[in-house]
Amino acid sequence: MALPLSYSIRNLWRRRLTTILTVAGMALVVFVFAAVLMMAAGLQKTLVETGSAQNVVVVRKGSQSEVMSAIERRYAAIVEMLPQVAAGDAGRPFFAREVVVLIALKKQGEEKASSHSNVVVRGVESRSIPLRRQIRLAAGRLPRPGSLEILVGNSIAQRFSGVGLNETVNWGGRTWTVVGIFDAGNTGFASEIWGDVDQVMQAFRRPVYSSLIFRLKTPDAFDAVKTAIENDPRFPLEARRETQYYADQSAMMAKFLRILGTTLTIVFSIGAIIGAMITMYSAVANRTAEIGTLRALGFRRRNILLAFLTESLLLGFLGGAIGLFFASFMQWMTISTVNFQTFSELAFRFTLTPGIVAESMTFALLMGFLGGMLPALRASRLKIVDALRSV
Repeated sequence: MALPLSYSIRNLWRRRLTTILTVAGMALVVFVFAAVLMMAAGLQKTLVETGSAQNVVVVRKGSQSEVMSAIERRYAAIVEMLPQVAAGDAGRPFFAREVVVLIALKKQGEEKASSHSNVVVRGVESRSIPLRRQIRLAAGRLPRPGSLEILVGNSIAQRFSGVGLNETVNWGGRTWTVVGIFDAGNTGFASEIWGDVDQVMQAFRRPVYSSLIFRLKTPDAFDAVKTAIENDPRFPLEARRETQYYADQSAMMAKFLRILGTTLTIVFSIGAIIGAMITMYSAVANRTAEIGTLRALGFRRRNILLAFLTESLLLGFLGGAIGLFFASFMQWMTISTVNFQTFSELAFRFTLTPGIVAESMTFALLMGFLGGMLPALRASRLKIVDALRSV
């Protein structure tokens, strides 16, 4: 016969102080573990949502990002005429040439020299905005083509000084006026500044484009256009769906965050496991006579083992649930970091997914299991006579 679950719950309640301290330690470890995974998931979600499955990004072969890419004007003219490119208004190709450069801006409320951070400036054409359906003008107006007017992403406007509506900024030897703030939702575009592509190229003396973007005529035309671009001996270009391009941008940073988070969590979890082990050893020591009585009543060694393991797993479950509860509030926080691929500022939110919940609870239960295994084995191996002798 098996010991009822209520027996384990009642014993944890009788030792409330040690139970609370052990659960708190486990909850802290699970909180750190979940928060790091949420950070990596938020980064990936932000960059993946930046792209559209209907759009194609073309960069130079071997380029890890648009910052490193260089596409000559004559190449752009050839790609624009491909039959897989969708037609927009008046039959013009739904196609845009863009250039990406980095500038240093000062963060709000900070005076130190290190308070500056790299920000992406994207030179765009008039068709760039219709290609990005996530973009919505939040304040001001759109820039006039060919002018030194710029749009600023809402994340940049909130975090950096000198880029508010109607303010002017100096870079590239020119003075630029902020005429609009755009809302890009939870995407990487919110961390960018947009200006006229020709003006940006002239200001930074950049004679080549960074990327080409266009919408596919039909969703299944990607393979054909990819083959046409990458197999053409006239130019060294490669094509990727916009969603895949931005997913690749997040891969390195997300992997780094997961490795860092796992390492820190393992270190912290050693303390939590030791705490659980001490708690369960204390429970065994205080209940020696009780264990002997249970054995005398006919409960087998495995029943005692399972009873103490159940208590330890309950500790892990409670720690995991509480840690996840507090970690869930991180979803309302927005943080910024440096994207390893572009070396520029990127703002994103923590994201809690069902997978993270499952991983965190599994990790919490594993801590409980490891912390309770040795004490449970010790309890199950107590001899009836020796246990009753302590009465």
